[in-house]
Amino acid sequence: MLRNRLLGSVAMATGLLMAMPIHAQQNDGVTLRPIIVTPVGPAATTAPQVDGLETPLSATTLQRTDTKPEAAASSDTASVLGNIPGVNVYSAGGVSGLPVIDGFADDRLNILIDGASISSACANHMNPPLSYIAPLNIGKVEVLSGVTPVSKGGDSIGGTIIVDRQAPQFAATKGTVLTTGEVSAFYRSVNNGFATAGNATVATDKFSVNYQGDFSRGENYRAGNGEKIRSTLYETQNHAATLAYRHDGQLLSLTTAIQHIPYQGYANQRMDMVGNDAVSLNLKYKGEFAWGTMDSRIYWQQTRHEMEFLADKQPAQMPMDTKGTDLGYSVKFDIPLTRADTVRVGNELHSQLLDDWWPAIAGSTMMGPNDYWNIRDGRRDRIGTFGEWERKWSSSWTTLVGVRNDTVWSNTGDVQPYNPVPSMMNPNANAATAFNAKDHARRDVNFDATALVRYTPSLGSSYELGYSRKTRSPNLYERYAWGTGGMSSSMTGWFGDGNGYVGNLDLKPEVANNISFTAAWSDPAGKKWELKVKPYYSYVADFIDVNRYGTFTDKNGGTFPILQFANHNARLYGVDASGRVKVLERARWGEFALLGQFAYVNGKNLDTGDNLYHIMPVNGRIGLEQKLGDWTSLVETQMVGAKSNVQSLRLEQTTPAYTLVNWRASYTWKNLRFDLGVENIFDKNYALPLGGFDYTYYKATSTRRPVPGPGRNVYAGLTVKF
Repeated sequence: MLRNRLLGSVAMATGLLMAMPIHAQQNDGVTLRPIIVTPVGPAATTAPQVDGLETPLSATTLQRTDTKPEAAASSDTASVLGNIPGVNVYSAGGVSGLPVIDGFADDRLNILIDGASISSACANHMNPPLSYIAPLNIGKVEVLSGVTPVSKGGDSIGGTIIVDRQAPQFAATKGTVLTTGEVSAFYRSVNNGFATAGNATVATDKFSVNYQGDFSRGENYRAGNGEKIRSTLYETQNHAATLAYRHDGQLLSLTTAIQHIPYQGYANQRMDMVGNDAVSLNLKYKGEFAWGTMDSRIYWQQTRHEMEFLADKQPAQMPMDTKGTDLGYSVKFDIPLTRADTVRVGNELHSQLLDDWWPAIAGSTMMGPNDYWNIRDGRRDRIGTFGEWERKWSSSWTTLVGVRNDTVWSNTGDVQPYNPVPSMMNPNANAATAFNAKDHARRDVNFDATALVRYTPSLGSSYELGYSRKTRSPNLYERYAWGTGGMSSSMTGWFGDGNGYVGNLDLKPEVANNISFTAAWSDPAGKKWELKVKPYYSYVADFIDVNRYGTFTDKNGGTFPILQFANHNARLYGVDASGRVKVLERARWGEFALLGQFAYVNGKNLDTGDNLYHIMPVNGRIGLEQKLGDWTSLVETQMVGAKSNVQSLRLEQTTPAYTLVNWRASYTWKNLRFDLGVENIFDKNYALPLGGFDYTYYKATSTRRPVPGPGRNVYAGLTVKF
């Protein structure tokens, strides 16, 4: 009933706006040259920033050409973002890294794939949103760190990551037919990996049909000392087809996509993925009218996910099944009221349905006789509405203010343990009874606000100050994972630490107060040097951290804590910086430029005094780039400090400092593109600061250590356009 009313309201509002006799307004004639700051690394070019605060100065936009070099080296889309200052990746499966922005990770970020909100349908978050699109099929990526406008972020307290597929292509003139496409293939030595992708378009001036597909496979990768790191193998494939129609400023498109992952190992988890199959539909409409523009979509995705143990973790058996559904819509109106004023309003609905059960094993006294229900009839519905006003006061001053409301309803049905008979060895029987006796329904009414001001005194300088109040409600596992036993609790957790996690029905939403300041400078022409610096501070009330609930001892004799999600107050602060300076330009040798970036973040639980978990140590890069015609190359040094600020409650491990040297190059000749590179040239043996606990090594040796990073990786790729 609620959804029907909302859909009716949106349709009515759309009709009224389309009928309004508002004339399109022109800008005030002031043109400000945006400052472009280039991140160091394979994603080495950013698109120019739009002249508006909807895309803040701290944001980074990557076009398809920017992501191609990184796509040659990795099949993990999250890794494409790892060269942006302040952006890191929690190590997970080969195609399922969890992104981090300025210390905020995973569900604390607003991640949109073609405008759709996709939830992790897994107790270990093995199928995060970015795993549903391959790097080779990215059309555009927008990463917003610092303060995010309410029009681009709800139900999140960190930044926003927006990934779009390639936009539909059409023939330039009536009566002609456009046929275009490309095929790529890549090899990576570190894991004997292979990847291929292709896309093809057939279009007239009004209709377009596109296909995108990719396949990638990798074995267990090799560390710098030659050791094979177990449970890092994977195989995945994705296919998508888009039908689009355009006419007089209107664009309508329908994309259907499927994913099949038969296996994906996780070195830092007790489980592995043995199946992930998803199908999705995404209907999008964009229209230009006299009063402004409209951008809307309706989407649906269903995922069937299975976990078990791959060969590296056997002998063992414990099937875990998940079925998740995401569905929703979004509609946004961009209305220029005057030459100086623009208003944006929008409404969104996102519903997540989740069933998580563990089938009984015949003859097992521990995992039977009944199926174990971790989440049963789980549901999380969110309705968000926002309004935003942007005003250009003069050629130097622009402001943006916005407010947003997100109401979140969550609920589950009754749960069930393997065995309903209580005993010392079966604490889950009583835990299930206690959970079922409680009311599971929760409603959160969340309010966000954003204020940004930008000052551009000259062509070579720009300054931006922002404040935001942002709110995130707990996910279904944080609230409803009820098992208190050692085995059951250790099956929930996306932190890669081997510990057990228990949900908390009484969790409150996280509320973050974020302040950031961004300064960007360049030479007046913007061709010789650029520098961008962004310090930031966040105070988070009711940050969802953990409390000690108990301990358990596993089959290897190791003792691990059982942790319950709990609200605490926390703060994070840090600084990101990036820059570029041209050092030489000669007709014979081309253009040489020095690139650099730096990032530091500090996170603390203010209630306990402990450090926040998985905070990236200080890190930076410096590189020398050469461009000569169709040839581009980059040699860079990546430096990461020692990780000593760890969370004691989770038994987080320290990691030593390390330095890696990387090289990459690309060359385009006619319809061919060649990519070649070497990561970790000197085959350095090091530990991943965000890699977590190497469970597979512990299982084999009963010794704890962090997950080692990949050794030398020589990769090569070829792309053919037609």
